[in-house]
Amino acid sequence: MAAWQSKCGHGITKHRKTLKGALIAFVCATGAAQAACEQGAVDLRWDGGSVRFNVEIADTFEDRARGLMFRESLPRYGGMLFIYEKPLSVSFWMKNTLIPLDMIFLDRHGVVQNIHENAVPGSLETIPGGDDILAVLEVNGGLSTKLGVPVGAEMRHTAFGDSDPIWPCN
Repeated sequence: MAAWQSKCGHGITKHRKTLKGALIAFVCATGAAQAACEQGAVDLRWDGGSVRFNVEIADTFEDRARGLMFRESLPRYGGMLFIYEKPLSVSFWMKNTLIPLDMIFLDRHGVVQNIHENAVPGSLETIPGGDDILAVLEVNGGLSTKLGVPVGAEMRHTAFGDSDPIWPCN
């Protein structure tokens, strides 16, 4: 990051009135230079939108079994990313879960395959996610609709690094 900050600082001064300078200034100001993935964050993009969620990772059997049970709230752009060792058929339930959740099911490439909106707190109903699912993102209930996240959206995260990701980390 220090190298980029240095480049941004000098580039803006030297090329302020050029198109190249304007582009450098825009990239520096928006933080778009940060293309690397973060373990505790996921980025979703689709035609017409994008969003970043700060996530807790559930990548062990114990963490996935507990999930977001017994939580009374979740930050607006917070969530939990369930990561499996290999793609498989998954299903969820809401036993001991106190808040409504949206479940976003992703294949090994990081493409959204299914979205279950507003899962009912405490329900024992099985929520099928689909086949060949590598990861599931749980966020606040109703947020995927409010943001316009569609099936086919693309996720960027290190979880997809070994699976030919559609949106790789840089």
